[in-house]
Amino acid sequence: MASIKRVFSGIQPSGELHIGNYLGAVQNWVRLQAEYDCLFCVVDLHAITQPYDAANLSALTLDMAVSLFAAGLDPDKCIVFVQSHVAEHTELNWLLTTVTPLGELERQTQFKDKAQRQESVPMGLLAYPVLQAADVLLYKASLVPVGEDQVQHLELMREIARRWNARYAAEFFPEPQPLLTKTRRVLGLDGKAKMSKSLGNTIGLFESPEAIWEKLRPAATDPARKTRKDPGTPEICNIFTLHQGFSPPDTVADVANKCRTAGWGCLDCKRVLADNMIKTLAPIRERAAELRREPKRVLDRLRDCASRARTLAQRTLADVRDKMGLLKSV
Repeated sequence: MASIKRVFSGIQPSGELHIGNYLGAVQNWVRLQAEYDCLFCVVDLHAITQPYDAANLSALTLDMAVSLFAAGLDPDKCIVFVQSHVAEHTELNWLLTTVTPLGELERQTQFKDKAQRQESVPMGLLAYPVLQAADVLLYKASLVPVGEDQVQHLELMREIARRWNARYAAEFFPEPQPLLTKTRRVLGLDGKAKMSKSLGNTIGLFESPEAIWEKLRPAATDPARKTRKDPGTPEICNIFTLHQGFSPPDTVADVANKCRTAGWGCLDCKRVLADNMIKTLAPIRERAAELRREPKRVLDRLRDCASRARTLAQRTLADVRDKMGLLKSV
């Protein structure tokens, strides 16, 4: 019998999850935990490569863990942990920098984009993809759920694995493959940019029903639908994309038909979406509220999961140190 493939993915502790995170990543993770050997990580070490508020990082990290558990990640089915709680991530990161070409790092699109916005570029921003590689290779994960904007980093991750294997031990590290989500890229409520908390175009996973409707009501739709009588094209409308994430299939089909035939107005369409979104998110909101009342329960889960992750990580690091010729400690 073939062994179950291992999956690794991470999310930065940017605070409360929004529906873009949920549809684009976390909803998929909940499905994957039933099919694969999964590790999901709150990557706080990645978060500090950009300017951040140190006074709030710990609280944001805990809140992200609460969000993941509330959304359906189950420690009995997967490992959910905080990156900095497993020190082997940083050790493997350093060891992998010794085989990573500088030119490859400088060519990374995300590095170039972020570096342009900073007066002084920190080394951590340049080496960000090496830490990403360490995150995955530390557990010898063969699959990584990624969005389209992360594919370049995954290609570099495979290159790093190849270079290390060629120098020290053939086929030791698997070359991770992308596990692309079927969910279409979720745009923000402005219908233009990717949904992002910093742009203020999101709906939080735990917002009240009233807040959800207040944000959805003015959200951008198909620009061709200037009046209620104008037909539209659902495939180019972000509200239709959200229906595909939150509404049942028969409703999605009805939405598409009424959009094409001008069978209803955009406000009617948004009201149905709001009702289905509120219904889907209600149990997640309730679980999050319960977990926030018991922070020790969340911390205990994270501690247990970190211990499980550390066992796997230490096994890999012991082999890596040996193959790289490092002297064993007494």
